Amino acid sequence: MGIVAHYYMDVELQGVLTAVQKEQQLTSNKTNPMVAIADSLAMGDFAVKMCEEGAEAIACLGVDFMSESVATIMAKNGFGHIPVYRLNANPIGCSLAESAERESYRAWLKKSGKDAAALHVVYINTSLETKAVSTSIVPTITCTSSNVLATILQASSQIPDLKILYGPDTYMGNNLVTMIDSILAHGSNGQTSDDVDPWDDARIARDLHPAHNTESLRRLRDSIDVYPSGNCVVHHMFGSEVVSAVKRNYDDAYVTAHLEVPGEMFEIAMEKSLEGKGVVGSTSDILKFISRKVAEAAESNSTEQSRLKFILGTEAGMVTSIVKSVREILERTENDKVEAEIVFPVSSEAVMATDDSAEGSSSGLAVVPGVAGGEGCSTAGGCATCPFMKMNDLDALHDIVDMVETDPQSPKLKAFLPPDRVQGKKIDGVSAVDLGSEPILFMREFMQEKAIPDALVKKIAAGI
Repeated sequence: MGIVAHYYMDVELQGVLTAVQKEQQLTSNKTNPMVAIADSLAMGDFAVKMCEEGAEAIACLGVDFMSESVATIMAKNGFGHIPVYRLNANPIGCSLAESAERESYRAWLKKSGKDAAALHVVYINTSLETKAVSTSIVPTITCTSSNVLATILQASSQIPDLKILYGPDTYMGNNLVTMIDSILAHGSNGQTSDDVDPWDDARIARDLHPAHNTESLRRLRDSIDVYPSGNCVVHHMFGSEVVSAVKRNYDDAYVTAHLEVPGEMFEIAMEKSLEGKGVVGSTSDILKFISRKVAEAAESNSTEQSRLKFILGTEAGMVTSIVKSVREILERTENDKVEAEIVFPVSSEAVMATDDSAEGSSSGLAVVPGVAGGEGCSTAGGCATCPFMKMNDLDALHDIVDMVETDPQSPKLKAFLPPDRVQGKKIDGVSAVDLGSEPILFMREFMQEKAIPDALVKKIAAGI
């Protein structure tokens, strides 16, 4: 049985999976381990590799749209007969994905997609049903937080006068506009520090996209229409108080921010990234940035003690993969002079005072994680963990593995299959599964060919 898990899994669960993965790498004769921890897109790719290695079932540790996506990618690669199991018989939701399932989202697409040349760029973190319905309304391609910028840059350069509809993540869409604004503001006539190259036409063509310049970026910025009512409950926690804490206490730290965080947090990381002191992007981008900075310090051969600080502007579960990467780098370089500190910025509502906070206490423990209500999270910031992701745990994984091994034909397993809301259904006479798969296949072709697929370009030109 293969296991694919998202980066946002519980730290304890990720630790066990990492240990199993390492053991398999040492003892198994398989090319690829049967355990993988990755982002939502790569989970499907790993699942396919596991099927090629002989996996007879896949356990998907994530939310429902992830199990849907994994099953779809497997089916398109000839492994649709291999079951994908979730860890919970109940729905494992996602506030962001659900925001695109409202009638308001469809109304926005219909209204905004009336333009002759419109492309809907939909975040992959949505259900297959959302992708199917969207495709029936306006030409659609999926994106990830890793490739969304490349997608809109290529689409706007390849298709004249294109209007881009981005959804459902409002923060991510607005942050893309902010990113372009920041690049334009740091152009040849803008303000940049002495050690940072300005974003003139030459740099835009070199570092961003060869077919773009200052003027084309302005047109792209003005062409983006962002859905106004969708966000992730976890990244929403990085609010104004968290931003103030970062500015006040960690001005010297590297700042990382997922594209889904609120604008204030994003702007800090964006400004830092323009100076090489931060990164904005996907979970993979954050992991690569931290790993690169640690590697640079570890390989510098400096004899002085160095402590790198990183603000982690995403779900707390990412720390497991970060720690694993940092440890491997320090072990490989045999460097004991470099330390990496991962900082979780929290608001005052994410901690509570203890009895030991009284004056004269000798324990030194004045605050502990948790708000007065008893939970360790607050909507104002801090303790950024996804309650839906945490519906996956070690006990549930053990139960699924046990059921599959002892009775793979058990009717009980049916409840753990991905949602099948589009199976057997048609939209305007077309298979809903095919409609939902089309945007994913368009994205995969784009990633391989570095161009918007001809079939999608024709649909945009025809306005269908």
